[in-house]
Amino acid sequence: MELVTPNLGTIFWMVIIFGIVVFVLKKFAWKPILNALEEREETISNALNAADEARKEMADLKAGNEQLIAEARKEKEAILRDAMKLKDSIIAEAKEKASAEARKDIENARQQIQNEKAKAINEMKTQMAEISLMIAEKLIRKEMASDKQQQEMANKLLDEFKLN
Repeated sequence: MELVTPNLGTIFWMVIIFGIVVFVLKKFAWKPILNALEEREETISNALNAADEARKEMADLKAGNEQLIAEARKEKEAILRDAMKLKDSIIAEAKEKASAEARKDIENARQQIQNEKAKAINEMKTQMAEISLMIAEKLIRKEMASDKQQQEMANKLLDEFKLN
């Protein structure tokens, strides 16, 4: 049982050694340990503050990005609207030009038809006149078989021509 119950001298030396260890730790180790703990606590606090600031900045950036995205969408829609208007105006202009050109081509075709018609009528008149002259010539030759009759007819026509 001697092992279980401590001796008074052992307790005395244990208390003195414990006191010396506490004194030495307090003198040399306690301040550096507390300083290290305080530095650690301060580092953790700074890291938490930095994380909060980063979180706030991320939220601000996210809001800014969403605003930029919204502005970009509005700008894209405006550009698309302008492009559609431009496309419609180009199509309308092209249709108008095509219509005007078609009317011009139709008018040119009508004019050409009128010119061809007039040309054909003049040609027919010329041919009719030539045919009439040929018929008249043949009739006159038959009726005036002699040179004397032809000479009298020529003189008569010359006199009528001079009078007109």
